[in-house]
Formats: sequence, structure tokens, C-alpha cells
Amino acid sequence: MNPNIENFLYSKSGQQRAILLYLHQILAEELALGAKIRYKIPFYYHHSWICYLNPIKADGIELAFLQGKYLSNAQGLIDMKDRKQVGGISIYKVEDIHRDTLYEIIQEALIIDEEMKG
Repeated sequence: MNPNIENFLYSKSGQQRAILLYLHQILAEELALGAKIRYKIPFYYHHSWICYLNPIKADGIELAFLQGKYLSNAQGLIDMKDRKQVGGISIYKVEDIHRDTLYEIIQEALIIDEEMKG
């Protein structure tokens, strides 16, 4: 694991750390996305930047998608929060993560990334 990413993940505690480690495992290890610290938080990329993990209040993490406005949001989980481009999912407990649903959203983001590269 990239030492900068590892330092960030382990700098958090409690639910934030658990959520960060869980999401990082999916994004970087299972889906083999590249990961870098940008703007002091982890960003994940394939052809372009796909998403980032942003600590939020109440010990949560927002999994934010840079092309959120293009996601179908069929699952109803993406919140644009008055942003025009970025949409995200706020997560407060690892148990709240529905793995299959999360994979659907990430796969859709990867398809958009693939389409935008060409």
C-alpha cells in the first residue's frame, strides 16, 4: 500500500478508520484502482479520477464520485449536496455498506470513466 494512503487511513479512528479501510480494500485492492493523496484525502483513479474518500462530521466518510452528475442513481444513494458535478454517499458504519449496491455504483462510474476517455 502507498505509505501516504496508509498514513491517512490509520490517522483516523473508530468508525471512520473502519469505513476507510473497507472502502480502500474494495477500490484499490479488489478493483485495482490507482490511489493517491490529493487535497489531503485519498483519491482513486482509472483513466481519470473516479472517486475520493472524505471524512465528514459525526464520524462518517463520504464516498464521493467526481462524475456524480452522470450516475443514474438508480439506488437512490447519491446525494449531490447542492454540487453541480460531484455526488456522494455518506457512510457512518461499515454495517451500513451494501456491498453489491456499492459495486453497482462503482461499476457505473468506471463505465462513465471508460466512455469519457475516448
